Amino acid sequence: MINDKTVELSLPNVVGYERIAMGCSETFAKNLGFRRERIEDLKTAVAEACLNAMKHGNKGQTDARVIVVMNHDEDSFQVEVWDKGNGIDQFPNDPDIDNIINQMDPMVGFGLFLIRKLVDKVEFNKIDSQGHVVKMIVKKN
Repeated sequence: MINDKTVELSLPNVVGYERIAMGCSETFAKNLGFRRERIEDLKTAVAEACLNAMKHGNKGQTDARVIVVMNHDEDSFQVEVWDKGNGIDQFPNDPDIDNIINQMDPMVGFGLFLIRKLVDKVEFNKIDSQGHVVKMIVKKN
């Protein structure tokens, strides 16, 4: 739901543009009174999710976009990162994700590991043939 507590970005599928999402999430969280440590966690998770969307979801397609939707309530910050690609075959919501990550290339699985460790809640979902969305929640305290 988009309202006055929501910011939406449409980023080119180009590595480096994830920094725009990082900066936006930092400013937004700062304005909400988040602690510096939580803001750093948020920025890293947002960057990793955007990079995964660019590289693995959209598979580097230059005509694809990455959509980042940020909103908040009294005690948490929510971020969704959308891609339009076919992406990965197995999703990190799988209860066996640690085994899946251990079998992946360490540099590929490390981003998923970071996201899971830095946010309070994360979901990875395939949206039919339309792509994927990573939903993350970072609590204020």
